[in-house]
Amino acid sequence: MGMIANYQIISDRDLKKLMTEKDIADFTEELQEAEDCILFDMDKMWDVLHFVLTGVSAGEPIEGNPLSEAIVGVNSFEECEDFIGYTKKENIPLIVKKLNETDIDSLLENFSMQKCKENKLYPNIWDYEDEKEEIIDELKCAFAGLKNFYNEAAQAQAGQNVLVSIY
Repeated sequence: MGMIANYQIISDRDLKKLMTEKDIADFTEELQEAEDCILFDMDKMWDVLHFVLTGVSAGEPIEGNPLSEAIVGVNSFEECEDFIGYTKKENIPLIVKKLNETDIDSLLENFSMQKCKENKLYPNIWDYEDEKEEIIDELKCAFAGLKNFYNEAAQAQAGQNVLVSIY
């Protein structure tokens, strides 16, 4: 197992409750197990996709950059051991706009396993040059899934917030 990224739509009520929870990670998992949970599991491609979209690792989120915020959220819970971030619904339309404008194929034209290794991106799979095309396909799928997820969040009744968990 490794560190995977999950994105879920969360109501105002649940986001407000999350802000007061003592165990944020437990409450996040409880929300993920709800029958009506809308969840996108990006698996392990979150850091490298952040790099493809922004030029830096997700460990260096770019405040005010909608593509960075699509991966890690606008805000995060600093007191939490695991990474849990969130984006309030008023920030979703700009993220959706930027994701919809992004040409992932163009960004991946010069994809370099060596650059991923040099930047110490997660997961540590960059020595397997023979898997480059498979990784590019995974990144395209991760991007498409993320874009579809955010479009769904924006279209949900009255818009919805997004909760990001990476652990």
